[in-house]
Amino acid sequence: VQLQASGGGLVQAGGSLRLSCAASKSIFSIATMNWFRQAPGNQRELVAGITRSGSTNYADSVKDRFTISKDNTENTVYLQMNSLKPEDTAVYYCNARLPFTAPPDIWGQGTLVTVSS
Repeated sequence: VQLQASGGGLVQAGGSLRLSCAASKSIFSIATMNWFRQAPGNQRELVAGITRSGSTNYADSVKDRFTISKDNTENTVYLQMNSLKPEDTAVYYCNARLPFTAPPDIWGQGTLVTVSS
């Protein structure tokens, strides 16, 4: 398994969860790592990303609530999710986007996050 995601679960609105995604070293060392999510009936959307150099980007809907980070020694990317809202309920997917590779994307299995009101 190249990407292994974990950390989803059920949480009340206003609560927090941390997702983890462990990658193989060969992938982690060259990829931009991203978290996507897909809610029922919706398209998969980018939540947050972090480049090899550590630059980050976020969807407007999660700015100031979610934080993406990575541990280069553990080849793991994290998504700290605070102040969760029911609309954050979705299956969250870890993604590695590789440079100069076709196809460029590697996906982990999804992890379900459910936020109750």
